[in-house]
Amino acid sequence: MKPLRFISVLAVAICAPALSVVKAAEARLADGIKAVVNNRAITYAEVVDFTSEAENALRQQYAAQPEVFEQKLNELRNDGLDQLVERQLILHSFDTEGYKLPDSALEEIVQERIREQFGDRVTLMKTLQTRGMTLEQFRQQVRDQYVAAALRNQNVQRQVIISPTKVRDYYQSHPDNFKIEDQVKLRMIALNKTLPDDTNTIALAREILAKLKDGATFVEMAGVYSQDSQQRQGGDRGWVERPVLRKELADAAFALSPGQASEPLNIEDRVYLLFVEDKKAAHAKPLADVRDEIERTLRTEEQAKLQRQWVEGLKKKSFIRYF
Repeated sequence: MKPLRFISVLAVAICAPALSVVKAAEARLADGIKAVVNNRAITYAEVVDFTSEAENALRQQYAAQPEVFEQKLNELRNDGLDQLVERQLILHSFDTEGYKLPDSALEEIVQERIREQFGDRVTLMKTLQTRGMTLEQFRQQVRDQYVAAALRNQNVQRQVIISPTKVRDYYQSHPDNFKIEDQVKLRMIALNKTLPDDTNTIALAREILAKLKDGATFVEMAGVYSQDSQQRQGGDRGWVERPVLRKELADAAFALSPGQASEPLNIEDRVYLLFVEDKKAAHAKPLADVRDEIERTLRTEEQAKLQRQWVEGLKKKSFIRYF
């Protein structure tokens, strides 16, 4: 996002909406008004459109649970309404607190959005037609999104500074977040059985084990015999913790010493040979390895806190009514 092109103008006092706006909103309740923010109504149709993509995902996820879907859908739309109310508070703040986005700057932003999302104007117009949206509505949408993001950046994100002390304190007070369980560096040969009582596959596994005892490397044997996706990597599974493996494999793997191969493991439709290259006892990740992760977590938490405080301040200066 390019830097915000704000031009300072005289601040305008925030005024409560005329009583006629509220009465009009009440009269149009049957038409689907969900909220009024200052002098702007938010309709049911806007909420549905705003949450449509997430609704489609919910519909697929809870296709077999219609009651759960309805509950989740109501929660989604309530959250969507809150977000739209918040956006209108921010836009009202922009319009009344001494800021302006020039038409030339908006046009540049719109053209950049067209290039990024649609490639060209022809594709844009076709897409807008399918959405039932006019070009002017698209421009207004781009403008509102840009202004809201820019004001958030100015009032929230730029204020967040995460000190090394905060990072260290978080690391020390959340030890479980950075704990790594016992690990093994594992290689595996997987042989597919043709039948549940197939004995040939078990015999093949024993032949491979004999070759390993005679000096063949596990990497070589996995590359020749393994019948899974890791064959070309010599059966390499990397460092794994116990929960990653099914119980039978985990019990066998963690019982091995470094450099030791397992006996054939006959489990359902496969026979396995395991090889442990190394082991690590449970330990905590070093602070240096998780510093960036902690900084992102603290920054997100602090931004959320500042965002709530900022929006609450906007609410105190505004008229909001839900329907």
